[in-house]
Amino acid sequence: MKNGTLFILSAPSGGGKTSLLKAAREKMPRLAAAVSHTSRSPRPGEVEGQHYYFVDEARFNQMVEDGEFLEHARVFDHAYGTSKQALTKLLAAGFDAVLDIDWQGARQIRQYDPECISIFILPPSLTVLEQRLRGRGQDSESIIAGRMQQAMAEMSHYSEFDHVLINDDFDMSLQGLIGLFSASDRVKQPSIEQIEQILAS
Repeated sequence: MKNGTLFILSAPSGGGKTSLLKAAREKMPRLAAAVSHTSRSPRPGEVEGQHYYFVDEARFNQMVEDGEFLEHARVFDHAYGTSKQALTKLLAAGFDAVLDIDWQGARQIRQYDPECISIFILPPSLTVLEQRLRGRGQDSESIIAGRMQQAMAEMSHYSEFDHVLINDDFDMSLQGLIGLFSASDRVKQPSIEQIEQILAS
């Protein structure tokens, strides 16, 4: 059996990555999301083993020391990591695996698998991104401000990725993402001018 393909999917918080990935997986049964470990507490509606494996800081640090992660990074004061064992099992079983990770993790994964396909999702503008973050109703003003600052830093790394999708229309973005996952059609890339306009908005 042919091993599956490894994909990296990154976006700033509020970029629409989670919703797009969920919708793509519903249409593509051979596409599996590798579940990451995190040291943060579950958000409302998050399920252990489905969204993340939730561990405390001490356990996470022990896993790092024991070399159990392919990649790990600290984001918003919490640690996140991808288990070597879980990912290897998925790919060996012939599933295409998607890692929902940030640019720091993506750099580490490329060292593990230089053939992986990386995709960065951008919002249509910073204004829309802020509206999405506020629309969640989960965060205080200071947290939203911090997320916007973090988003700017994350989006500055878009050029390190193989493909960039601008999530201005959910259905079109979903089609584009499925096209990338299915490898049948490489989506037309946005121009540098389009991307720079988003980052400056």
